[in-house]
Amino acid sequence: MITVAKLTATVFGIGYIQKGAGTVAALFCSVIWFFIHPGNTNSVVIDLVCTACIFFAGVWSTSVVEKHWGHDSNRIVIDEVLGMCVALLFIPVSITAVAIAFVFFRFFDIAKPLYIRKVEKLTGGWGVMMDDLLAGIYANLLLKAIFLMKLL
Repeated sequence: MITVAKLTATVFGIGYIQKGAGTVAALFCSVIWFFIHPGNTNSVVIDLVCTACIFFAGVWSTSVVEKHWGHDSNRIVIDEVLGMCVALLFIPVSITAVAIAFVFFRFFDIAKPLYIRKVEKLTGGWGVMMDDLLAGIYANLLLKAIFLMKLL
């Protein structure tokens, strides 16, 4: 039975991909982000509201599906979508910036340095979402540093 929680946690079924579902979800988010920001425009308020909605929808949906799938199942990919959104917040949109944000986010999400592994241990959907939120913040800060140094 497909429930709203499963549909949300798997980002419309992306989580059911056998290998690399998290990468596919992050890539999906990157492409959507790029195309909804035509002409390098950032709508900060809308971006923040959408990112906050993804966060709370993720906490809720992962808390629900964890009862059936276990903690941080590989089918749960809404956390990768959240992380990519955070990685791209306040960043001028270009193919290069989005691609670099994607690489940085996936690095931090997979390697889990700097307390990311620790927050992953929070209970329920909080841990699932918080580790990717933190990975997205680190990716965003690194990308901002690149922009500040005028390397991009």
